[in-house]
Amino acid sequence: MLIADVVGYSRMSEIDEARTRLLFHSDLRELFEPRTAQHHGRLVKTMGDGVLVEFHSVVDALHCAVELQQEKARRNAALPPEQRMVFRIGVNLGDIIVEGDDIHGDGVNIADRMQVLAEPGGIAISGTTYDHVKSKLAIGYRALGEQKVKSIAEPIRVYRVVLDPAVEGQTVGARRSRQSLAVLAAAIGITAFLLAGLAWWQPWQPGEGASVATADARPSLVVLPFDNLSNDTEQGYLADGITEDLTTELARIPGLFVISRNAAFTFKDRTSLPSEVSTQLGVRYILEGSVRRAGDEMRINAKLIDSMTNGSMWAERFDGEWSEVFELQDRMVGEVATALKLRLVTS
Repeated sequence: MLIADVVGYSRMSEIDEARTRLLFHSDLRELFEPRTAQHHGRLVKTMGDGVLVEFHSVVDALHCAVELQQEKARRNAALPPEQRMVFRIGVNLGDIIVEGDDIHGDGVNIADRMQVLAEPGGIAISGTTYDHVKSKLAIGYRALGEQKVKSIAEPIRVYRVVLDPAVEGQTVGARRSRQSLAVLAAAIGITAFLLAGLAWWQPWQPGEGASVATADARPSLVVLPFDNLSNDTEQGYLADGITEDLTTELARIPGLFVISRNAAFTFKDRTSLPSEVSTQLGVRYILEGSVRRAGDEMRINAKLIDSMTNGSMWAERFDGEWSEVFELQDRMVGEVATALKLRLVTS
């Protein structure tokens, strides 16, 4: 099955709700319906700004997704920015439950999680999909590894579709970021240094009042697991997802060293002083936060702490509706990354 969702739909609706609905239904009528029929699919339903399509063949599903995104990119190129509607698409092969004309179950849920992991204008697919289609279409793939997704117990293998002809027929790994290359180079240098057996070498000792035990000159930061301020398991998945997304987004900022998700999650459900986190992980800055839900309303709090002073450098809260929680999450991640870049890297 295939699920498509509009990027930034709420923001577009706030500006002009009538035009946004018109653009969505125009894409549905002129793009999704004919492409779905061409590839032997069935448009099951629309879900606000989302579209659910069922196919008998996962190859047909992915072929349809590729053509949808290619055609949408061509159309958007001829439109002014405020009229460009961009979709994320997720494709999954899995078991579903059929009730009348509707379908649901884990197979549908995973397809939805795939579209969340797709880039704007892109396609993400599950491992089961990849296993069946990897040699069937003239496209490439980028492996994202196993990802923990909301409401699914076991991690899911995830791949993004790459439409660049240069990688057609290939599956490539996740692109190394600048900071990971720098860390790798530093590790090689340190290893060579140790093997040389220089007797005069002494471990680095922090100066008076210092709390960051790291030789990396860049600002160092950890995103601690966000607190789930309720007993709702689903909200707990959201809190973990926010932590992972923030870690990934901040790690993309050149000039900022970000501790890995695995290291950060050793502090989950633990009460620790900033100085303790700093000492154990070798970072100066700590980003922490919480997720709270009251009925249909959501609130996400985030705060940046300097472990050397235990003082808060920056704090913000983000409010939105539960029905649009993923858009709220995307907005929050983007704004936090921008704020921290300004304060830690460009200041």
